[in-house]
Amino acid sequence: MSENCSQNCSSCGENCSDRKAESLLVAPHKHSNVKKIIGIVSGKGGVGKSLVSSLLTNGMQKKGYHCGIMDADITGPSIPKVFGLKGTANGNEFGILPMKTRTGIDIMSTNLILDNETDPVIWRGPVIAGVVQQFWSEVIWQDIDYLFVDMPPGTGDVPLTVFQSMPVDGIVIVTSPQELVSMIVGKAVKMAQKMNIPILGIVENMSYVECPDCGKKIMLYGESHIDEISKEYGIDVLGRLPIDPMVAKACDAGDIESIDCPFLADAYAKIEKL
Repeated sequence: MSENCSQNCSSCGENCSDRKAESLLVAPHKHSNVKKIIGIVSGKGGVGKSLVSSLLTNGMQKKGYHCGIMDADITGPSIPKVFGLKGTANGNEFGILPMKTRTGIDIMSTNLILDNETDPVIWRGPVIAGVVQQFWSEVIWQDIDYLFVDMPPGTGDVPLTVFQSMPVDGIVIVTSPQELVSMIVGKAVKMAQKMNIPILGIVENMSYVECPDCGKKIMLYGESHIDEISKEYGIDVLGRLPIDPMVAKACDAGDIESIDCPFLADAYAKIEKL
């Protein structure tokens, strides 16, 4: 440290050992009030990340908390469909207002700002990252106990933007039973560690299907490796979700709020301890 140090690193060009890293956090909307932010991530697509985001949000809302979902999967948004939301989000003189579901969950998604929900979003990475920041800084998230951020798969622009721009309190990693997934989970774990983001635990989706006649659990995708992954990376298993046609039917009908999910009880408890 120089003897003439002013303690103001932003105006200093010196590269000393005491230099403080510049925060990349983006301020939320001045009328927002969000207590906790939980990211839902996966190292690959198709594992049910949006489903887990929806079930976690729905479960915490039913516990009496006011919850919201930021659909950060900008080019592949599915959250509005799952909750039966159509049309476009409104705003007022202060900013953009998220759309509310039947039970009062606040949701913001690109599908709620497009003229047609089937219109493709053909944007490059920097534009997509900018929209994610706008969902945080220009949307009014009022009195939210838990804001769940449904992220696209991988470790690219959007997860990086969320981790750097928002004060994320923890992430839930979603996986599936295949052995390949161990490597994919490792990527998500190591990214979170590099970004100093707490890992709340891991949820395995499509763990099994239960025979409607005898109740036997059938492992469609082979034996689960979630316990091995949990031990290898020292993270908690927060739930194992079976394949359930009734859940799929509710998602297609936009009626996910009618579903109760006892399989995520450990996840709810972990989130409440934040």
